[in-house]
Amino acid sequence: MAKIETKVRRDAGFEKRAEHWRERLADLRRQEETLRLGGGEKAQAKQRAKGKMTARERVAALCDDGTPFLELGLWVAHGCYEEYGGAPSAGVVVGIGTIAGREAVVVANDATVKAGAWFPLTCKKVLRAQEIALENRLPVVYLVDSAGVFLPMQDEIFPDRDHFGRAFYNNARLSAAGIYQMAAIMGPCVAGGAYLPIMSDESHIVEGTGSIFLAGAHLVKAAIGEVIDNQELGGALVHCDVSGVVDHRHPDDASCIAKMRSQFAQLAEPPQARFARREPRAPLHPADDLYGLLPEDGSRPYEAREILARLLDGSELDEYKANYGRTLVCGTGWIEGWAVGIVANQRSIVDRRTGTGAADKELQIGGVIYSDSADKGARFVELCNQKGIPLLFVQDVTGFMVGSRAERGGIIKDGAKMVNAVANSVVPKITLFIGNSFGAGNYAMCGKAYGARFLYAWPSARISVMGGDQASKTLAAIQLKNRGADVSEEEKQALLDDIRASYAAASDPRYAAARLWVDAIIDPAATRQVLARSLACAAHQTELGEFRTGVLQT
Repeated sequence: MAKIETKVRRDAGFEKRAEHWRERLADLRRQEETLRLGGGEKAQAKQRAKGKMTARERVAALCDDGTPFLELGLWVAHGCYEEYGGAPSAGVVVGIGTIAGREAVVVANDATVKAGAWFPLTCKKVLRAQEIALENRLPVVYLVDSAGVFLPMQDEIFPDRDHFGRAFYNNARLSAAGIYQMAAIMGPCVAGGAYLPIMSDESHIVEGTGSIFLAGAHLVKAAIGEVIDNQELGGALVHCDVSGVVDHRHPDDASCIAKMRSQFAQLAEPPQARFARREPRAPLHPADDLYGLLPEDGSRPYEAREILARLLDGSELDEYKANYGRTLVCGTGWIEGWAVGIVANQRSIVDRRTGTGAADKELQIGGVIYSDSADKGARFVELCNQKGIPLLFVQDVTGFMVGSRAERGGIIKDGAKMVNAVANSVVPKITLFIGNSFGAGNYAMCGKAYGARFLYAWPSARISVMGGDQASKTLAAIQLKNRGADVSEEEKQALLDDIRASYAAASDPRYAAARLWVDAIIDPAATRQVLARSLACAAHQTELGEFRTGVLQT
């Protein structure tokens, strides 16, 4: 394999860029510490006073000491539901944890956030966790402590296909697929939410704090006039010793979690997909370089191979069609010993001026997908499926090329070919957003709609239908045309500034993460470890199916 030669100069510009992204990352991490407090320190103290651990304390006790918890969806609901006081992390902790040496999806309600009630984005986040478990055949642990549906928003949570009931539908499908689910009832588990732990394969309950019933004491009194308290109605003694609904009861959170860990240790070893493996090797260049490689301005060019040299084992890339379709870098390499196919947007300007023909006398704009790069990307995706190599898409794309020359050259046809190949790909796909993700380029490079197993963003990511400058000029032109000629230059500029600011806010990676367009905003320097963990999870799915594409125009 060819080693990627670096041409990076650690000059003043490099250091300025590195400082910019370090400061940006530090700011994000400060905000994340606040998100991890859930409903706040006072709410956490109240929960501990009841003899209960907090959601994150439960997750930490469940996972093996010294193993990292890969949290997913930390930013979900950020900036949403402000009229109700907000819902940090949508009131639920989700991620990949190592339990008794086994990778598992963990879902833990945070009762400090509106008593663990489900908001619309809580539902979306739990369904995403179950989707990850189903796609990657990972066992699931639910740590339940929830008041059920957030009633003021019940019409956005309860009746539709991907609403509250879909979680129990997924319970049934996971169990039928032989994917183990374990639940612990560590607080209230009310109404329809009672089905989630009981449709799991094995259930636990904590005495004195855990309770499960279809209707709580207040509703029972209103409905049939019976006066009873919640523990007598549906506590641990009732459901373990009388109804037999729950399998195990425990005196406190700690003993419950200890028993769950011991049972996890008895799980059979999972089969693994036969993806190529070898001994991991560190890149030749330090991961910290990544901070200095990315420009502060997302429109500025840089060399994509310099990024890959900090991600791939030995900084080695076996490039595919290096001199064809050069605004897309494709090739195979290794990440922490896992074979992987890379599809990365090239952000440097590509000079095709060979002087041998009119078709070759042009500069190609970095980050744009041209017909030749779309053709190359489609063929490479097909090749990786043929060879059984997982795919990593590294997105910094401004879209497909536009204009009369591109249209007459069939850019839509070639773009559709790439989209078709990505949509039908059966090998695991992981998407990393490191810069722009605009328009149909988002689709061709395996955005959320295209079935990536995991999606991660760097602080530099920007996701929207087009860039803010293009959007502001397009929308302003339409609006000004409708207003007529009586518009001052000041009004025109104000309109442009408003649209540009709106697009900047909506394309921020926090906005995307709040809506689960990406699973996490990650530190660029930790990217290799996150990707390796994701590839290891993906390897639990051994049956990939047959790769076929739909009808393609040639």
